[in-house]
Amino acid sequence: MTFLIDQLLKKNIISQEQATALEADLRKSNAKPEELIMERGLLEEEKLFDLKSEFLKIPLVKTLPEDIKLEILETIPEETAKFYHAIPLGKRKSEIFIGMVYPDDLRAQEAIKFLSRKTNFPYQIFLITPTVFSLLLKKYRDLKKEVGVALDELKEEQKIESGDKKIEVVGSGAKIEDAPIAKIVNVILRNAIDGGASDIHIEPGRENLRVRFRVMGELYSSIFLPLNIHQAIVARIKILSNMKIDENRVPQDGRFSIKLEHKSIDFRVSTLPTALGEKVVMRILDPDVGLKTFEDLGLEGRNLELMRKAIDQPFGLILVTGPTGSGKSTTLYAVLQAINNDKINIISLEDPVEYFIEGVNQSQVRPEIGFDFGSGLRSILRQDPDVIMVGEIRDEETALLTIHSSLTGHLVLSTLHTNDALGVISRLIDLKVQNYLIPSTLVLALSQRLVRRLCPDCKKKVEAVGRIKEKIISEYDSLPDAEKKKFPLLDPIYIWEPVGCPKCNRQGFSGRVGIFETLEMTPELADLVLKDLSETKMAQEGKRQGMTSMRQDGILKVLRGSTTFEEVLKATEEEVEDVDKKKNKEIDKERERSREKEKKEKTSSQIKADSFDSIIKKYGI
Repeated sequence: MTFLIDQLLKKNIISQEQATALEADLRKSNAKPEELIMERGLLEEEKLFDLKSEFLKIPLVKTLPEDIKLEILETIPEETAKFYHAIPLGKRKSEIFIGMVYPDDLRAQEAIKFLSRKTNFPYQIFLITPTVFSLLLKKYRDLKKEVGVALDELKEEQKIESGDKKIEVVGSGAKIEDAPIAKIVNVILRNAIDGGASDIHIEPGRENLRVRFRVMGELYSSIFLPLNIHQAIVARIKILSNMKIDENRVPQDGRFSIKLEHKSIDFRVSTLPTALGEKVVMRILDPDVGLKTFEDLGLEGRNLELMRKAIDQPFGLILVTGPTGSGKSTTLYAVLQAINNDKINIISLEDPVEYFIEGVNQSQVRPEIGFDFGSGLRSILRQDPDVIMVGEIRDEETALLTIHSSLTGHLVLSTLHTNDALGVISRLIDLKVQNYLIPSTLVLALSQRLVRRLCPDCKKKVEAVGRIKEKIISEYDSLPDAEKKKFPLLDPIYIWEPVGCPKCNRQGFSGRVGIFETLEMTPELADLVLKDLSETKMAQEGKRQGMTSMRQDGILKVLRGSTTFEEVLKATEEEVEDVDKKKNKEIDKERERSREKEKKEKTSSQIKADSFDSIIKKYGI
């Protein structure tokens, strides 16, 4: 029996039956005991490695060192680090501190001893968790460092090349992927994926080429490149996207895929001529990020119940609304995944196809050759569909065809640009849809926005005070009684604020979550549409249904710790009012004093420690 399983058994964390099952599975596979224990949810990672640290008498590093220099990382090559799960953490004089996930692995021990003898360095071992190891591994892939190396290679090539040859030159016998420009593009793509970016912007300026990543809805400048490689970078991306390299006067669209760690990631590419040269924007279509369940999206309570009820209907129209970038397509893909099975024929018309779903017939419209949403819908109806997804209702023709498709026994999904769910009916009428057709077709209108999700590992609970407390109480009081019963408001009111940790790159946020409002077609709403349609009466009907507004849904997510109050106000187009500045400043000072007190009180009497730095300090290494 392995020591870990034995320890878990002795401490009554697992039963004898579970221990026997684990041992049997270990004999059948090449998995580590730690992997099986965490995979089966028998013990969470941190507690498991605390136990391991205690048994092996090796200090456990739970947080990342603030800075790991390049020369330290070079002590253990990246491939060796990956294979043996061992990575340099730091250095004191000539001694290297090495973090290992499996210090009890004899092969890993021998590998470290070999490297120590080969390069003549003494070392000390620390225990790290798989999560910390994964984060540390990214240190090998610093964007500026890798691009800098490729630029140096490019300069060397340019010295060798003669005359008027183009910047992107491949030496004799070299692969295209090994050329410096190709390396720079690959590094940009990989770092964008690792950083959780949704878009990459490559923009020419007067003095340099700026590369920006959009992360959780906000753009950040990532690196500035020499302007003289702009054309070569654009040409490389055009080659990947199958665009015309010599055409820079008109916008172009394309697409390409790359394989990264056994999964395929698509990039949707758009070029645009500007006064200073072509700008390139690449949308990253990672299926692990873009294909989500309703729960992952943030649909809950009444909103989730109505969505599940709507997709169970044999026919009708479900419309998702919101501005560009609010996650409408992601919601439609979640619906497709929820209803997708062998017994129904699902066909989609998209512009463009963002994610490929097995079992769904996805078609991309091409207006330049006459295959638009209107003509596509006519063709789809001859394909014996059960469910139709139309990427967007943009004009009168598409609106009318969509309505008639839902009348003829099909469940139709689509998106529309309106500010809220109540605006859907007015917008359909603007698109020349007759009033009497709407009640018999529209099943559900869902409106949404995206807000940044708080990092679950570092968010901090604080008391809501001042204007924030007043706003929360005001929104809560106007909630439907059913929602209040599900989530009673306590006093004091607690909310959460971002802090920042290595897992969220010190941002305090990790991913995004939706805030929603849904309007259901009821007999009462149908009467309004047919007889007396007005925004006031529709709002009253929404309230009668028990509809929560997007802001109210956001406030509930604030109280549950999913996001911040400021994020909700920003998404619902209201500025945070700072009325009582003096009081807020005092509160901030008090919080800062609490943080300082926590830091001073944080000591450890055990062999394990919270961070690498505290271990070094404790042991006087």
